Amino acid sequence: MKILEDNLNRKFEFCTYVTLGSFDGFHLGHLELINRTNELSNKLGCKSMIFTFKNHPLSIINKSKTPKIILNDEEKIEIVNNTGIDILNLANFNEDFMKMYPIEFICKLVYHYNVKGLVVGLNYKFGYKNEGDIELLNILSKKLNFKLTVIPPIKLGDDIISSSRIRRLISYGNIKEANLLLGRYFMLSGNVIEGKKIGRTIGFPTINLDYDDKYIIPANGVYYTFTEINNNFYKSITNIGFNPTVNGKNLSIETNVLDFNEYIYGEKVKIYFIERIRNEKKFDSIKQLSLQLRIDKELVKQKPFDFQQKIFYN
Repeated sequence: MKILEDNLNRKFEFCTYVTLGSFDGFHLGHLELINRTNELSNKLGCKSMIFTFKNHPLSIINKSKTPKIILNDEEKIEIVNNTGIDILNLANFNEDFMKMYPIEFICKLVYHYNVKGLVVGLNYKFGYKNEGDIELLNILSKKLNFKLTVIPPIKLGDDIISSSRIRRLISYGNIKEANLLLGRYFMLSGNVIEGKKIGRTIGFPTINLDYDDKYIIPANGVYYTFTEINNNFYKSITNIGFNPTVNGKNLSIETNVLDFNEYIYGEKVKIYFIERIRNEKKFDSIKQLSLQLRIDKELVKQKPFDFQQKIFYN
């Protein structure tokens, strides 16, 4: 897969079939767009391509309304690399893009990338003030001689799969349903930082994850997780919260990794969230906390360990 950061400046000699969208989270709805793009590009002998933005458009249009991020660029690349797409273009949304009229955007896209077909969702909007829509794309497809494929909304149950729905589920701690919509386990990554080291005094050492609050964080509570360390996977228990039993004041993401006891401060880890076990609770003593942690650990030991099937799209 080729990775670009091109703002409609390159000129391709080969033809492309392009899917357009924000692709925030790369959920099952996005996967449908990608699969159709791969299918149609193969029929025409073109390169399949995702055109999206490295930064969320609202970060330029109205920063205060920018949603929490589900995936960083590195994670997006890793996931898309497993979809069979040929080119991932992460354009930089800036003021020039913000002011670009819909017709200008599509004309430039078709010209620069030799576009033979576009694949979009039914509610796709584009161009200045989101004035471009499917009706305009239909007109332009005839004038500019490209195929247009519109994918209807993908549903799970009665509701449409969307990034906003996934963010809401994660923020409420409903990880199992969020994972169903994503088609893989929700994941947080970051470097291991030093904590208060209280856990190791009661036999439950934890790794503390450095995190950025621009990313969506699951609701406070205790979660069954998998932790990836140096390409190895381990069962784990992750607590998100303020450690009320020891009067914690700052939000922390602490993970007790089963069958692991190595020094990894400063190293990058990935934590995959499988399901929420219980709420965060303030115990009357460290001893009661220790007893609850033993119960949590025994529960997790009995859980299935099928990380290979849900880390990326299959």
